[in-house]
Amino acid sequence: MDYYFWFALKSVPLVGNVTFCRLLHHFETPEQVFKASAEELAAVPGLSAAAAAQIRTHDYREGADRECASLHRTGVRIVDFLSEEYPKILMEIPDFPPFLYVRGALRSAETSIAVVGSRRASSSGQSITERLARDLALRGITVVSGMARGIDTAAHRGALKGGGRTIGVLGSGIDVIYPPENRKLFEEVAGQGAVVSEFPLGTAPLAENFPRRNRIISGLSRGVLVIEAVANSGSLITARYALEQGREVFAVPGNINFPGSRGPNQLIKEGAVLAESVDDILENLPHHGVPPAAESPAAPSFSLTPQEASIYTLVANSPLHADEITVKCGLTAGEVSAMLLRLELKGAVTRLPGNYFMIS
Repeated sequence: MDYYFWFALKSVPLVGNVTFCRLLHHFETPEQVFKASAEELAAVPGLSAAAAAQIRTHDYREGADRECASLHRTGVRIVDFLSEEYPKILMEIPDFPPFLYVRGALRSAETSIAVVGSRRASSSGQSITERLARDLALRGITVVSGMARGIDTAAHRGALKGGGRTIGVLGSGIDVIYPPENRKLFEEVAGQGAVVSEFPLGTAPLAENFPRRNRIISGLSRGVLVIEAVANSGSLITARYALEQGREVFAVPGNINFPGSRGPNQLIKEGAVLAESVDDILENLPHHGVPPAAESPAAPSFSLTPQEASIYTLVANSPLHADEITVKCGLTAGEVSAMLLRLELKGAVTRLPGNYFMIS
């Protein structure tokens, strides 16, 4: 698939992730967005006049050409949100990226736990992290982290030692390995799971990228485990994202005299689950009792059209009545009914009594 116009639309000022998906719902393809007249753009619900003007005037050609050439040169793949490979759990967050740059293999559905913490972790913290990540992997849980120094590195290594899958989420372009000493780990994670980024190729690991990266770490996961984090750290930002996204938060308690214990201990005070073992985590997941990896059933996968994706994201957080879906997505009752039937047949949604629908 040629992603030229996907790159082009993503580069337009004032077109963020939510607006991107809204435009795709309305026009079906990014190329059609650029062919739209001013009147057609004005008819898109929620699209500001300023954003519509940027779509019509922004010169995207050089950037889109460069991105396509870089993609070909690096061998990186694009997985868009309409693909059967795109993690459907990520579509539950409000501003999920319309596409991801990927090395390795993603799965439409898998049980994942994010493991995050200090870059300046103690040797004890790294040892605990590696043990917990290994035990999660042995129980068939995918470990998600940020490929940073300290706790993140220990989390990925533990999952690899447990023979399980692990996903690294970058705060840079996927072709920019940071920190540089993790080059070998990067290759191992890509070989036994995936490395992903929402940032264009060549993007430097700038400080402002990491909070955005953190929302994807939590968005890919059913829960977030925090191990060693100082107050106001990036790990606590990830925990806050997790709460906003309806994920569970876990924390490993620590010595009150150690600065790295302040973050996890504060989270426990605020209601996070105290985690001393993998059982503490699995018992508090919405669907616990995950079997060993060898016994795990195959994860369902399905592709979506832009309009099906709009309906899927509507029911991702809570069940909705078919009439509510019709009102929210701006389609006719007949169109919504037909798409709900297709989503049922794909195994994407389940019909509940009373004509309510929820994701499967």
